[in-house]
Amino acid sequence: MTPLPFLRSFANAVAAAMMALMFLTFILQIAVRYSARVEGIAATFPLLDPSLYGWTLEFCLLLWVWLIFWGNAFVVQNRDHVTFDILYLNAPPPVRRGFTIVAGLAICIGLLASIGPTMEKFHILRLKKTATLSNLLGDWVRMRDIYSIYIVFLVAVGARYGYVVYRAVRYGVDEPRHPE
Repeated sequence: MTPLPFLRSFANAVAAAMMALMFLTFILQIAVRYSARVEGIAATFPLLDPSLYGWTLEFCLLLWVWLIFWGNAFVVQNRDHVTFDILYLNAPPPVRRGFTIVAGLAICIGLLASIGPTMEKFHILRLKKTATLSNLLGDWVRMRDIYSIYIVFLVAVGARYGYVVYRAVRYGVDEPRHPE
């Protein structure tokens, strides 16, 4: 078995786990919010005290950021993107090849070139703590850790488009698939 199908399945499983965790956290928010309106529920069930669940909003936002960048780096494929490809589809293969190389190089170079400036900003983020996640994850979590998935995204998508350029230079471009 080649590692690519396993890695794709793993990436999908991680994305699904993040979605499930975000959904469960959201359901917890709803349960705590509406149980707080019932008189004396926090006194009877201390676990349902709303002041214990301030972290849920920030945790959902963290999962959302990770899900967006993880999904676009590893789950969403090029054919899944919305494209405006009227010119591309009607161009002859050599022109499509040129389009692919130029666009792929622009994306690859742009993303990989932005890693350095992003890392400089991350240097500042290492000092900032989250507002409420330390209650859940401990005091070690910094904003840099929350947004570190962005660096993974830059590298993965930059490398993917580098590979697209390599394939276009080496093998040309595939015939476009017209939607049925």
